[in-house]
Amino acid sequence: MHTNKFKILLFSFLSAFISLTAQSQIAKDSLTINSNNSLVESESPIQENDSIRSDSLQPKSGINSKVTYKAKDVVNLKNRLKKIFMKNEAEVYYEDMQISSGIIELNYGTDRVNAGRLMDTTGNFEQNPVFKQGQNVIEPDSIVFNTTSKKALIFNSKTEQSGGTVIANTTKKENDSVYFISKGKFTTSENLEDPEYYILMRKAKVVPNKKIVTGFSNMYIYDVPTPIALPFAYFPLTNTRKSGVIFPSFGEANSDRGYAVQNGGYYLVINDNFDLALMGDIYTNGSFGFRAENTYAVRYKFRGNLSFRFESLISSEKGFPDYSKSKIYNLRWSHSKDGKSNPGSRFSASVNLGSSNYYQESINQLNVSNFLNNTLASSISYSKTFQGEPQVNLSVTASHSQNTNTEQITMSLPTFQGSMGRIFPFAPKTGGKKGIIQNVNFQYNMRAENRIQTTDSLFFKSEMFETAKIGAKHSIPLSTNFKLFKHLSFSASTNFEENWTMNTVKKYYDQENNVVIAEDLNKFDRYNTYNFSTSLGTTIYGMFPFKNGDNNPKIQAIRHVMRPSISYSINPSFERYYDTYEVISADGLTTDQVEYTRFENSLYGAPNKNYSNTLGFSLSNNIEAKVRDEKSSKEGSRKVILLNALNFSTGYNIAADSLNLSPIRMSGGTSILKNKMSINFGATFDPYALDRNNRKIDKLNIDNGGSLIRLTSGNINMSYSLNSETFKSNNEDDSEKRAINESVRSGGRADDLFGKPQDFADRVLTGTEETKEDDNSHYNYKIPWSLRLAYAVNYSNTQRQNEIASHSLMFSGDIEFSPRWTVGASSGYDFKNQGFTYTQLRFERDLLSWRMNFSWIPFSSRSSWNFFIGIKSSLLKDLKYDKRKQADKTL
Repeated sequence: MHTNKFKILLFSFLSAFISLTAQSQIAKDSLTINSNNSLVESESPIQENDSIRSDSLQPKSGINSKVTYKAKDVVNLKNRLKKIFMKNEAEVYYEDMQISSGIIELNYGTDRVNAGRLMDTTGNFEQNPVFKQGQNVIEPDSIVFNTTSKKALIFNSKTEQSGGTVIANTTKKENDSVYFISKGKFTTSENLEDPEYYILMRKAKVVPNKKIVTGFSNMYIYDVPTPIALPFAYFPLTNTRKSGVIFPSFGEANSDRGYAVQNGGYYLVINDNFDLALMGDIYTNGSFGFRAENTYAVRYKFRGNLSFRFESLISSEKGFPDYSKSKIYNLRWSHSKDGKSNPGSRFSASVNLGSSNYYQESINQLNVSNFLNNTLASSISYSKTFQGEPQVNLSVTASHSQNTNTEQITMSLPTFQGSMGRIFPFAPKTGGKKGIIQNVNFQYNMRAENRIQTTDSLFFKSEMFETAKIGAKHSIPLSTNFKLFKHLSFSASTNFEENWTMNTVKKYYDQENNVVIAEDLNKFDRYNTYNFSTSLGTTIYGMFPFKNGDNNPKIQAIRHVMRPSISYSINPSFERYYDTYEVISADGLTTDQVEYTRFENSLYGAPNKNYSNTLGFSLSNNIEAKVRDEKSSKEGSRKVILLNALNFSTGYNIAADSLNLSPIRMSGGTSILKNKMSINFGATFDPYALDRNNRKIDKLNIDNGGSLIRLTSGNINMSYSLNSETFKSNNEDDSEKRAINESVRSGGRADDLFGKPQDFADRVLTGTEETKEDDNSHYNYKIPWSLRLAYAVNYSNTQRQNEIASHSLMFSGDIEFSPRWTVGASSGYDFKNQGFTYTQLRFERDLLSWRMNFSWIPFSSRSSWNFFIGIKSSLLKDLKYDKRKQADKTL
């Protein structure tokens, strides 16, 4: 019995010793504490002998608030030692502080909290501590926190700060808003265990959500130090927009302009709804540029952006024959109003105006896809709708159209339009409208305009208003329609117009100077016109079945829809508005009488003088096929469109004394390959012959030894878009969408057939980090790609020239050779002139936290290239390298 008691006592002692040793080892491995720090005391053994899950501690000693704690496995309360030990999913809540960890020791005698990791059965540590205070979250290996002084020691921590992550070996929390770290790493990489890059900070001060201030620091790439270093650094941290300096990019522009400092400036946050970015470029040869970019938005009311760009460009040097100096500018404004804010009114703006040669000479890389544009257009409009019977619509519009080749500008300042809804005076108060009388309706339309035509050199000068034309047009269309013999649709309409003008002219012959004098009267005058038209049409359906009995062919039926119509129109002659002047010879004899109208310079043109009495014929076709659905388990079918449209039209002028027949016009279109390829075509045929001088004569071509009709023109346009996702849409990333929107705002194409708009250096306002799934499984067997094609050919034979007027193929595509390597190209071939069109080659490498781009225009007068590598995160977007070669010559 004595032996048994001794063995039992010895066994209990050994078990307790092993348990304490293991527990002490866990605490030692999980809590790395510096004994020299005043926050830390010596460790005491901890024994697990309780199973309390949750409890609270009333304020004692330096603890000023209620402490709440809980754990999943063990909560051991030791009143004598004034300690609480918690294990497995332990949590402690004190004021705005929260600690969750695998092991937590709360010493309310010394006001200290120790937290560390828990070792699992395989010897790996888990349940890392998570320290939360306010909005700050820190994930260390272990932590020591003093509840009285609010100071803490944090070991091997990771904390997210405004898009970046601070990884520190040792962090000392001074108070609620200041942290001091030693040997910390700052990175925006997603792989925090092995970041592809980081900035090593020997000593740093962190103020959460405000700033990081550090001494000497340098960049490491995959733990390899680089010479990119700073003696001190300041990183602003904020979750909101802040005003600040925009760091420029440096490099050589081209051989003419020399070294450049580009895209530097200041970003100003005016308030929560408005901001302003002021940026500029300067070159060593004296050239410079200035840009102002504004974005504004008021939720549920309106949003828009405004930009102004000015460039003063110098080429060569004074004294050389090729020296030139020019000033170009561009103004863009887009504004849209939320329709819900005021459903009865709408204000919108889309402005793009400036120098005609802006896109040809601009040094902004983003314009690389816009220099082919030859038209700038703008429109600012306000419209108001007044509900009621009838409804009234009013609108005021200011518009602008500019041809960059001819430098001709047409502006409307402004245009007023008003319309009244249709009125059916004879319609019944209830029920539908039937019959010719009940369907009689009319409405009122008005358009008044002040139109200015000028040139680029006179734009915004007083001379541009000298050629302004002012006029107004009132129209009252009256129409009706009804069914005839159940299958024919009959319609008739007449239109009354009254034109007001302030631009009339009086002509007379000056016998002394032997010239015709046109005197501008510039006074109010008006004229009236009217016309009448009617049409008769029907719809014919035809079905051609192929399915017979049990036979189930691929094509089951073809459906043909024809819509023939015949029209008749009368346009009277208004000769009463025409006058004559006599041409008198030197001996006083009248040699000629010239007819003119005083309204020939009016805004909406002169009244019609030639009487016409025309019969019109048209035929539209639509052809569809009903085919067997191979994917359906049942005998299902689906509809396939063979021809969207096939239209023919012509006319016969009864009142004409010759050439009564109008040319026959044909147009059509269809979509094939699952609607990925669209095909549109058209042609014009003339029934009359040509004489030996290739002039049209009043003789049918068939009576002149030719065919029934003569092909005078034709065109075919095709576009094709496909990709590797079995004809699914190819989604652009945010940066591509922004660049495409920028191109559209400048009047460019929404696709990249003229080149993809790219501006690698100027990412200061749109620097957002893009992520891409990195899935390497079976990548060699599925390489993403996309291809866009556009083909156009035009044929002309109006005067027996029998030539291809234009013939070109444009193409653009991208291939991802690996999950992060993309190669793209945009080009075309002109078959008529036998040469490649504007060509752009693109290379892009996604370097995880970094992005590398290379864009190259290999030939043409715009030959240039641009290389960029930089961090994708907006927080460190100024860490970049940009090298470019601008075009040496501009058009």
